[in-house]
Amino acid sequence: MQIHFYKYQGTGNDFVIVDNRSGEYSGLTTEQIEHLCDRRFGIGADGLMMLENEDGYDFRMKYHNSDGREGSMCGNGGRCLTAFARNMGIKGDTLRFIASDGEHDAKFRDNGWVELKMKDVDQVEVGNNYFYLNTGSPHFVRFVTDIQEVDVYEEGRGIRYNERFAAVGTNVNFVQETDQGIFVRTYERGVEDETFSCGTGVTAAALTAAPGEAGQYAIPVETLGGHLEVRYLRTGERSFEDIWLCGPATPVFEGNIKI
Repeated sequence: MQIHFYKYQGTGNDFVIVDNRSGEYSGLTTEQIEHLCDRRFGIGADGLMMLENEDGYDFRMKYHNSDGREGSMCGNGGRCLTAFARNMGIKGDTLRFIASDGEHDAKFRDNGWVELKMKDVDQVEVGNNYFYLNTGSPHFVRFVTDIQEVDVYEEGRGIRYNERFAAVGTNVNFVQETDQGIFVRTYERGVEDETFSCGTGVTAAALTAAPGEAGQYAIPVETLGGHLEVRYLRTGERSFEDIWLCGPATPVFEGNIKI
């Protein structure tokens, strides 16, 4: 099979993207997708996305983790696929698409940033030195005092594969408060390693970083791959609405590969 692909990245979270509106890539297997995402033997990416048709929406987002398995919502991926959709000729100031966790709206800033509306959150588990919530994907959040000293791979893997999470998995975020906002590092399930950025993880970290009072918040976020912003309305102690993940989404290259 000959595949024409595109490579996009959002704060270092990188993706192989294919235009599957004709259905020609629907037969890709888990093994083939894993090969395409392999950084030594394939194109190399944290995941693969397909742009697909869906009645009533501008497009459907189909996302696979780098292990080839279909994944849950990916925030940076959603922003990158929106930028790709516009480059493929899908017009509109706001694009609406459907993903694994439901509907999403996406808007464009003049500086090239993409703003992605995330799902509302009405449940946050607060434990001993951690938070656990679902922002389209499940996230374990732990605040630390020196994020550069954290062994994200070892500590994140230990939580992801512990007795509670081993069967289904969770993403694990380590967060440090800064003068400007927060710094986030994430171990991602499906990738099974630290990534340069994780959109749903950044969102989870920002929701748990703000004070407990209800109101509007805009949290600047730094990741290994660059700067993001999360805006939201806190409606209660553990409930959040009108959540927007904002940041860059840029093309890297395109090409052809035979598999």
